[in-house]
This record gives sequence, structure tokens and C-alpha cells, in this order.
Amino acid sequence: MTDVRELVDGALRAAVGRLDPHNYRVAAYHLGWADAEGHPRAAPAGKALRPALALLSARAAGASPESGLPGAVAVELTHAFSLLHDDIMDGDRTRRHRPAAWTVFGEPAAILAGDALLSLAGEVLLEAPGAGSARAARALAAATRRLIAGQSLDLEFESRHQITLEECQDMAAGKTAALLACSCAIGAMLEGAPEALSGALESFGADLGAAFQLVDDLLGIWGDPATTGKPALSDLRSRKMSLPVVAALNSGTRASGLLIELYTRPGQLDDAELREAARLVDMAGGKAWAEAEAARRVECAAGHLAEAGLPDAVRAEFLRIADFVTRRDH
Repeated sequence: MTDVRELVDGALRAAVGRLDPHNYRVAAYHLGWADAEGHPRAAPAGKALRPALALLSARAAGASPESGLPGAVAVELTHAFSLLHDDIMDGDRTRRHRPAAWTVFGEPAAILAGDALLSLAGEVLLEAPGAGSARAARALAAATRRLIAGQSLDLEFESRHQITLEECQDMAAGKTAALLACSCAIGAMLEGAPEALSGALESFGADLGAAFQLVDDLLGIWGDPATTGKPALSDLRSRKMSLPVVAALNSGTRASGLLIELYTRPGQLDDAELREAARLVDMAGGKAWAEAEAARRVECAAGHLAEAGLPDAVRAEFLRIADFVTRRDH
């Protein structure tokens, strides 16, 4: 996705450059453009997943990728906002292999920078040419509201020991899938695409987002710290109610009973207990379920594309991104 990053980067930097100096410094650090003192740095290229989907959705509507650029910038700004706040709420001290912004600048400054980025996202969309800008801005606002609702539910889970798999899937549909779904349609919306097309693209993105979260949760337990940037068994260390864990806890197996006892044990779990928790999640079927469900959601996503009647090259690119998302080991 190097071409996408190069296309979006200039517009993204121009948008963030509108911020006041204090919020710009935090945002530039968070986005990897600067160090803690504000000096420019060569940031490693990110996946640019959401911008890539936004640009591709413009092609799905028969337009050039460049026409989807305001949408691509807006979804990336919204994603950056969500990560700034998410790190604070989760207490995550690292982001992309370096200290998280809140640990460098403080929680209040990181919160304000996130708020500024979110406001900027709506501004960028409303300035976009064409009749579709207001529609796209409404769609992103609604997706952000669903994202926040999912995050709220995720926080609620931290104080509960009994969570149904349906509740956990609803949380992921908001926290992760809502913005991905919007990204898959926002470029088409800017072009004034028919509801049938934008709806099919949103449905594709919703299923892709569900698969994305499932894979992310699998990596949170079994991923390689060298590539994920997180400590080994990080989701178990924080006793996160992730999808594989909740599936395991609700399996009604002997392993699930042992996992419940371990997950509710007072105090921090040591490394041996964390490894045992991972083994129990696997034995209770949580890993297998998550892998199978991710594959099923990708298949459903592909079905939505088939219904949309996209050009073959555009459909193939959407499917390539879906494969990248679900087969990543990073």
C-alpha cells in the first residue's frame, strides 16, 4: 500500500498542519512524523488500510482514486483520534514500538489532540467538492458514534466476568468494524454513488471489520511481539475480554471452567499462568472458533462485493486487501 501512503500523506500533513502548535506537536508525534521534541523523523510506513479502502471505494463508483482523497484523510484522522484515546483508556504505554503519546505529553494533552483530529476530520469532508460531502460527513459522524459506543461497551466489560459472545461481537462491530465499513464506502459517497452501491460496500466493510478484530484478538494472545509491537500474551496479561477468550469462557467445557478460575484470580498472573491461560483458551475452542469465524466473515464480505457488480479490477483489489487483513502476522 505504498502508493496509497504516498498519495494520502501530503493531504494528511496539510490537514494536520491547520492545528494549533500544541495539538500539532502531539498529533505529529502520534502519527510518527516527529520525535517528542518536535524534530522530524523518518516514520516507518503504516498499513494505510482505511485510506486505501476509501480511495478504492471512489474507483468503485467510477471515479479516480484522487476524488476519494478527502474521505481517505478523514477516516485516517478519525482512526488516529481513536488510537490516542484508546491508549489512555487501556493504559497502553507503547504504540508502534515507542512510548504512547499520553506517556510523553500527559493524558490531558493527548485527549485534546485526539479531539482536535476528530474535529478536523469533519472539516475536511465538509470542504470536499461535490454534492456528496454532507452525506459522507454524516456517515463518518454516525460511524464515529458507533465506534465510541463499542469502546464504551469494551470498558464496561472490564468490570464484568460474564459476557456473552453476542455482546462481544456487538462491541467489535462498533469499536472496529464501524469505521472500516465507513472507509469502504466514503469515497463512493463523495461521488454521489447510489445507495445500493454504497450499502454493499459498507456491508463488505462491516464483515471485513469483524474479521479484522478477530485476527487482532488472535494476535493479542498468540502473536509475535517482534511484529505486533505488544508484549507476549498481552491481552491475557490485561485479562481482556477478547473474542477468543469470550468464546472459550462460554464453551461449557472443562477447560472453560479452569479458565474462569484463572481469569478471576486476584493479583497479576505470572508468565506460567499466562501460558496456561492461552492453552486453556485453545483447549476450550476459542482459538479455533475465532479462526473459523474470521474466515466466514471474509466469505460474507466477498459475497457483498459480488452483489455490488464492481469492475473486476476493483473487486480483486478489495479482496486482496481482505486477504492482507486476515492473513497478517504483524
